[in-house]
Amino acid sequence: MNKTVLDLWVGLFVIAGVVALLFLALKVGSMSTVSSANSYEVVARFDNIGGLKPRAPVKSAGVVVGRVSDIRFDNETYEAAVTLRLDNRYAFPKDTSAAIMTSGLLGEQYIGLEAGGDSLLLKNQDRIFLTQSAVVLESLIGQFIYGKAQEGASE
Repeated sequence: MNKTVLDLWVGLFVIAGVVALLFLALKVGSMSTVSSANSYEVVARFDNIGGLKPRAPVKSAGVVVGRVSDIRFDNETYEAAVTLRLDNRYAFPKDTSAAIMTSGLLGEQYIGLEAGGDSLLLKNQDRIFLTQSAVVLESLIGQFIYGKAQEGASE
């Protein structure tokens, strides 16, 4: 084998390795997305979203059914409007509830959907009215300390 052919094979091997690493990085980083052609969007409003970020998973019963596509602040209601892109394969009733959950004690935040019992289903651009904001660890600690201080002052 001459040097040119050998260099060509090494170059192809390096390119294949880079493509494989890029594919692996996208899979590990959960960067796979729900295509817009096979999905619908719904909006949920929260008082506090904690550390929720765009592209965070939307799960129901532990299964990823969509992704957070956008987070905006509403200047009129002073709430965070979170747009969820849900896969068309998963239909949810109109009375579905959404809660911001945390994976583990200090893990990433995601939105958990709990299906209701309504016979009508959510459609594109509908709104989820039953929401539960994120639990902020600092607020819980502050409430605990404040409660203990009140107990000590009353004794």
